[in-house]
Amino acid sequence: MQDVQAKNRKVMAAMLSFAGVMILVSFLSVPLYRLTCKVTGWEGTTQKAAANTSRTVINHVMEIRFNTDTATDMPWTFHAEQGPVEVKAGADKLVSFSAENNSDEPITGTAVYNVTPLEAGKYFFKTQCFCFSKQVLQPHQKVHMPVSFYVDPKIADDPDLKDLKTITLSYTFFRAESPALEQATQKFYNDHSAKQAKAN
Repeated sequence: MQDVQAKNRKVMAAMLSFAGVMILVSFLSVPLYRLTCKVTGWEGTTQKAAANTSRTVINHVMEIRFNTDTATDMPWTFHAEQGPVEVKAGADKLVSFSAENNSDEPITGTAVYNVTPLEAGKYFFKTQCFCFSKQVLQPHQKVHMPVSFYVDPKIADDPDLKDLKTITLSYTFFRAESPALEQATQKFYNDHSAKQAKAN
């Protein structure tokens, strides 16, 4: 009888441990996926650098386009302050965006970003960007936000991207820590998981 009870306790402990691990994995899946994307450039996630380390500018001209959006519950006006720009691979480029809080209350925003084509993410480096931190805008405040970036010259050696002429940099502003931000992140993760499962 005692042997049966001991076995039951072991089985119960194993099941509880397994359930705990599964819960932990579900909570960590999105943050880990975000980290993986940042490191590898998967799904168009751009890279972050303290400075331009390429030290080489090549005659490989690319057009950089900008796409801006806000979540439906975000009462901000947000746009790029210039149209498409041309840049040589390896050269630093500075552009500017503006955001205005159209509400009567302070709002903290977080920008989600990527580039297309998605494969270009690992070559697109930002050295300065409003997307690196949360932005707090007071009621009806308007701000100008610089973005400094460069495209790694190694893109010209990538057989899949050597003829690429246009990269689109996209931003969407969400209320920081809002359900809409979490839902968008979860959808992004689910869509990628579905694509990976289909590919396999």
